[in-house]
Amino acid sequence: MSLAHAAAEYMLSDALLPDRRGPRLKGLRLELPLDRTVKFIAVGFPLLLMSLAFAQEFSSGPPIRCFCPSNFSIRQAAYVDSSCWDSLVHHELDELGQHKMKSLWPHKALPYSLLALAVVMYLPVLLWQYAAAPALSSDLLFIISELDKSYNRSIRLVQHMLKIRQKSSDPHVFWDELEKARKERYFEFPLLERYLACKQRSHSLVATYLLRNSLLLLSTSAIYMYLGHFHLDVFFQEEFSCSIKTGLLSGETHVPHLITCRLTSLSVLQIVSLSSITIYTLLVPVIIYNLTRLCQWDKRLLSIYEMLPAFDLLSRKMLGCPINDLNVILLFLRANISELISFSWLSVLCVLKDTTTQKHNIDTVVDFMTLLAGLEPSKPKHLTHRIGDENP
Repeated sequence: MSLAHAAAEYMLSDALLPDRRGPRLKGLRLELPLDRTVKFIAVGFPLLLMSLAFAQEFSSGPPIRCFCPSNFSIRQAAYVDSSCWDSLVHHELDELGQHKMKSLWPHKALPYSLLALAVVMYLPVLLWQYAAAPALSSDLLFIISELDKSYNRSIRLVQHMLKIRQKSSDPHVFWDELEKARKERYFEFPLLERYLACKQRSHSLVATYLLRNSLLLLSTSAIYMYLGHFHLDVFFQEEFSCSIKTGLLSGETHVPHLITCRLTSLSVLQIVSLSSITIYTLLVPVIIYNLTRLCQWDKRLLSIYEMLPAFDLLSRKMLGCPINDLNVILLFLRANISELISFSWLSVLCVLKDTTTQKHNIDTVVDFMTLLAGLEPSKPKHLTHRIGDENP
C-alpha cells in the first residue's frame, strides 16, 4: 500500500501548476486577433499608400505637365507649372456659354488625406486602449490567477483527503466526514464564481467594444462618402485648362488666357481610390462579425471549467443575455488561452472523464483526481450496506 500511496502523491504533485509570481502575465493580449488584423489593415494601408504617393511624386517630378507656347522661356514654363499646380482649377464653358471653374484639389490633398484617414481609423483603437484596456487587463490577471488557483486548490484538497484516508483507522469516519463536507459545500471556492457573476451585470467593457467597432463602421462610411463625392468627380479627368494670367505673366499681352495641362499623377489617384474602396469593403464584414460574436456565449470555455467545484455558471443557468462584460472577458480569455495553464489540464480531464466507467460519480476535478489517486469518489457499497445493517 505504501508504494500505491507514494505513486498517488507523486501523481498529485505533478498535477499541481507552478507558482506564477513575477512578470509572466505581463504579455496579455488586450486585443482580439481579428481586431488586431482590422487595426493593422485600416491604419497601415493608408500609410502605405501615402508613402507610395510621396515616392511617386519625388521620383517622377512635378505631378502635372503644362503645354506652354513655344516662345516661353524656361523660367516662364517653370512658373506656369508651379502656378497651375498651386491653383489646380479647371476653367471651362458650360452649355450656356458661361465661364465655369472646377477645383481639382483632391490630387493635391491625396497624401495628406491618406494621413488623415489613418489617424481617423486609429482613434477607435486609442479609445479602446485608454478606456477599456486597463480595466480588462486587471480582470484578466485576476481571473486567470483565480482559475489556476482554483485548480490547484482542488488538487491540494485531494492530497489532503489522501493523507486523511491513510491516517484514518476507521474508514467509516473518513467517508462520513467526506459526505458531510460535500453536503455543506465545503469544497467550493465561490470568490471566482461570484466575481464572474458580477461581471455579467456590468456593461462598461462591452459598451466600449461596441463603440469601437461602431466608430470603425462610421469611419468606413465617411471614407465611402469622401471617395465617392470628391475622387469620383476627378477620377477620369486627365487634362484641365489652367489660367495663367496671374503674377509674372499678368501683364504679358501675347500670353494666352488658358493653357492645357496634363495630370501625370492621375493613375496614382485611381489606384488609391480603387484599392481603398476594395480594402475597406472587405473589412466591413470582419467588423460586423466582431459585433455578432457578442450575441452568443463561448460555452466551451465555461464547460471545461465546470470541472472546478465552485464553477457552475452553466448548470445554474446564470448565463442570460450575452451582451455584457462577462462575454467580452470570455472572448479575451480565449485569446489568452496560452496563459491559462489549467485549461489544458482540465481539457484532458474532461476527455478522460467521458471515457471512464464511473461517470455518474464524477462531477468535478476533485472526484476525478480522487479516483486516479486510488480513492472512490463516493462511499463504497460495502460500507453503505454495513451502515444499513447496523441501523435497521
